[in-house]
Amino acid sequence: MPVQPSGHRPRPQAAARSRHDVLILGSGIAGSTLGAILARQGVSVLLLDAGVHPRFAVGESTTLYTLKLFRLLARRYGVPELEPLTSYEGCRDEIGPTSGTKRHFGFIRHEAGKEPDPAEFLQFSPPSKALQTSHLFRQDTDAYLFHTAIRYGCDVRQAFEVEDIELADDHVALIGRGGERHEGRYLVDASGFRSPLARKLALRRPPEALKHHSRSMFTHMIGVRSTDECLRVGPEDAPPIPWVEGTMHHLFDRGWFWSIPFNNAPDSKNPLVSVGLTLDERRYPKPDGVGPEEEFRQFAARFPAVERLFTEARTVRPWVSAGRIQYTSSRTVGHRWCLMSHAAGFIDPLYSRGLTNTGEVVNSLAWRLLEALAEDDFTQERFRYVDELQQGLIRYNDELVNCSFISFADHSLWNAVYRVWCAAEVPINLRFDRFTERFMASGDDGVLRVMEQAAHPGSPVPGSPGYQALFEEMVRVCEAVDRGERTAGHAGRDLLTTLRDAPVVLDHLGLRDPACRFVYPKPDDLRRMARWLRHDGPDELRYLITGVDDKGQPLPAVVDEELAVPQ
Repeated sequence: MPVQPSGHRPRPQAAARSRHDVLILGSGIAGSTLGAILARQGVSVLLLDAGVHPRFAVGESTTLYTLKLFRLLARRYGVPELEPLTSYEGCRDEIGPTSGTKRHFGFIRHEAGKEPDPAEFLQFSPPSKALQTSHLFRQDTDAYLFHTAIRYGCDVRQAFEVEDIELADDHVALIGRGGERHEGRYLVDASGFRSPLARKLALRRPPEALKHHSRSMFTHMIGVRSTDECLRVGPEDAPPIPWVEGTMHHLFDRGWFWSIPFNNAPDSKNPLVSVGLTLDERRYPKPDGVGPEEEFRQFAARFPAVERLFTEARTVRPWVSAGRIQYTSSRTVGHRWCLMSHAAGFIDPLYSRGLTNTGEVVNSLAWRLLEALAEDDFTQERFRYVDELQQGLIRYNDELVNCSFISFADHSLWNAVYRVWCAAEVPINLRFDRFTERFMASGDDGVLRVMEQAAHPGSPVPGSPGYQALFEEMVRVCEAVDRGERTAGHAGRDLLTTLRDAPVVLDHLGLRDPACRFVYPKPDDLRRMARWLRHDGPDELRYLITGVDDKGQPLPAVVDEELAVPQ
């Protein structure tokens, strides 16, 4: 370094500054996916994050709907790098042999000091020929998407701490330490719970805005045993798919453990298992002086089969322990900004809805943002549906999970709530298939925009008044139990009767039969379901089999029976 003359002071270096079309805070799955889509279309994007990749993240379990959303994003926006996330083989071959397979949702209810009752075992396997859900090892998948965004042209700024946000009529700006300044035409905050934008605009709603209550603790472990080897039951009680090949939910009164293995496929080189405990903080307040691992093992010890899962397990990274994890926002869009996905709100990891919700929001935001950039029009009204969707996703998930926690104490009620959830899983996928098939055949993006026009955005089955009524009845019944106005057993039997008689519950899947423990439809079951839906099912759902035209209207019932089976 050159010697300065006596008395001379170096001139301070100018603070870094940049100008982009879109600033995205958060480079996880949400931010990197949106960044890649925008950059692929020629938008100048700056991805900023307080952390660096690779890094630990939870939200590892996918659903069939998650995969269909990401496959559509890949094809709608010309980003084929998103397709590997839609299958275990794709993750293995294109990202790395570190993710696991997920062939089902498994639920086992436990009571303190007892072995679980095999009569209460439940397993749901969504039917699919083309796609295979996975357990995503997020440090690898997130880094892969981050690098994809960079390859498409995103600029990045990691380890960036936001000091202030500037929202003006004609621009937005993020200011970091030392005055570092980045300006843009639009800001997307996909950073999560500690959203700088939510803090800046005081967007968080009060805790009483949400019904569900839970706190959580989680980590990755090695040496976790499979559920199959820890249950003391005979072969007659084995499910059609081994428990280890799916996401396991071990339920108890007002709480549940998860076990998400990355080591459950022959090609996986990852010995880890994601584990966690989520429980109602009102029933189980956080104890003073007890660390999360000690508390986790104390809870596991209450339930013999769960304790066996973790007897030899060892923690490989620090535990994360949080108080009540539910939050939501008063609004999620404004002039030149959007609070997206987990920055907007979060309920609970039950049912693995986090990545699905992320995909839905990216899909609804991306095309609107591309048009806004082209027209230089960022009015809040333009993005109104994005807010309606996010508020709906939070509301319905809040009610679904709250009902589930209420029901965990009694199998009859839980069995009914579980079936209400299951009843949406096949229709929502068939609905998505019919619209995306028309889009792929016609290339008309307007078909997908019509899909957004259904009533009840964010509902498990948008546009279905029959399912909406069934869902609302579930909420009414469970909340009456929660208030002490009804017993769980009687409420469960009544809700099962309502579900059995509901026209929107698809036949031939086993959902109407409370004794059907394992929902695992085979090709013949699906063909019978398709035939029933076409000829005897409710009018409001017949389009799930016949398809839709480019305006979203049902087509005549002429589709071949074989093609009616979900692909």
